[in-house]
Amino acid sequence: MRRLLKALGLATVTALVLAGCTVAQPNEQDGLPNDASTLRVLAGSEVKDMAPILESAAADKGIRVVFDYTGTLAGTELVASGRAAGRYDATWFPNNRYLSLLPGAAKAVSSSVKIMSSPVVLGLRPEVATRLGWDSTPPTWADLAAAAAGGEFTYGMTNPAASNSGFSALVAVATALSGTGTALTDADVTAVSPELTRFFSGQKLTAGSSGFLADKFVADPTLVDGVINYESVLLGLADKGAPLTIVRPTDGVVTSDYPLTLLASADTDKRPLFDTLTAWLTTDAVQQRIVSETHRRPGVPGIDTGSAFPAGILFETPFPNTLEVANTLIGTYLDTVRAPAQTLFVLDTSGSMAGERLTALQQALKNLAGADSSTTGGFAAFRNRERVTLIPFSTAPDAPTIVDVPQVDKTEALQRIRDIADGLSADGGTAIYASLERAYALARQQKAERPDTFVSIVLMTDGENTDGPTSKDFAAYYAAQGEDTRAIATYVVLFGNGNVDELTSVAKLTGGQAFDALNGDLSSAFQDIRGYQ
Repeated sequence: MRRLLKALGLATVTALVLAGCTVAQPNEQDGLPNDASTLRVLAGSEVKDMAPILESAAADKGIRVVFDYTGTLAGTELVASGRAAGRYDATWFPNNRYLSLLPGAAKAVSSSVKIMSSPVVLGLRPEVATRLGWDSTPPTWADLAAAAAGGEFTYGMTNPAASNSGFSALVAVATALSGTGTALTDADVTAVSPELTRFFSGQKLTAGSSGFLADKFVADPTLVDGVINYESVLLGLADKGAPLTIVRPTDGVVTSDYPLTLLASADTDKRPLFDTLTAWLTTDAVQQRIVSETHRRPGVPGIDTGSAFPAGILFETPFPNTLEVANTLIGTYLDTVRAPAQTLFVLDTSGSMAGERLTALQQALKNLAGADSSTTGGFAAFRNRERVTLIPFSTAPDAPTIVDVPQVDKTEALQRIRDIADGLSADGGTAIYASLERAYALARQQKAERPDTFVSIVLMTDGENTDGPTSKDFAAYYAAQGEDTRAIATYVVLFGNGNVDELTSVAKLTGGQAFDALNGDLSSAFQDIRGYQ
């Protein structure tokens, strides 16, 4: 499991200690700190904003909480498979619905307590909401689909294969458009695909996490007219100077109830910690802090929320009741209804990559080309309609190899990518920035040829730049480019002896993220990046 370096200035994968509350992104071999007063929690990144409140738990109750963050779908698969046993005492995901569908889930968890809640809704720039009349008359999902198909508004949404907010939105819109009023079936997903395509024609921004999506919108509100995200995240954007009109579709939403869940494998001395912490979190005083500090709705009845939320009851969309339907829905989104991706991989094949490092790179590429048979690996694989460009580099960038994955049968295309991976060899110097400039030139061309696509660059290097332009040269190059370049993010994989500060600055400059593979696990880092493409 790889950890995204959400704070791009982070130089190494370390633990951040907040007055007894530890928010950890540890080395996997070391594991999370574990003692009689500590709860080790596998969590979605959404609960990072609970750190100040958990500080108080440490002070008031002597309970330290340590987090290890992952995507909801990847984390639930880890729990259901039994691989979380012994490493974590509890989980804290936005919901346990997907977990409940997985084989082995029932025996993996002991008990859970709902702490807070937040529906997934749409936030629009106020002038757009007023123009569409949705500031006064909330629309249905069908209204949203018609407006998106007509080019009346654009939006950003997270990838449902990586982020719970995106998955929740996908379930809500598909269920509403099916018109059955019941949980989706495979037949419903097939029947509603044309309408889903109309709806997702308005999606012009994607992301692998709710926080990253919100940050992208704040950094440049002109990218899209709004974002689909947790109500709490959208309300919190006002604190960042980007107030939005919240649009809550009248025909149903999916609400996350953030259950803190004790694992069945947790040691017996962790049960009292769990019980004490959940009892404390559900007191009136703490619930009111959650409302005011995180913009989430209370998890227990009777809490005075003032005017924080509108009056009225939200209609809750039924969740798919089988794993097959949930996975069919995600697969349909990725392969059929959303805009396809164009992904350029800038890959270090310098002499320092010889041996195990090159083998790890080859395996990471082959996993994306179908060699990983796990559920999350399958969702991370190259998708139908995707264009994959491979640019190996050493002393200079090699000629790019472009593979177009077809709409129907991608077997041959994926085999070609696996063959290319097997043919990589390591030799020569390291021309990072010359290769990155080459990738941007090609990315601009590909975006011009297929404007309705998500275009991104992945840069993987294990060392320092030795040939061609420097990092300062690249920064000057990038600053001189137009909007067509600045709309293309670079996701950087930190590996081997790469210059962490320099490379994370590239990710920050281009609007991307840095991913940690310093322990050698390139496959997991590449898989995590796929959520952003």
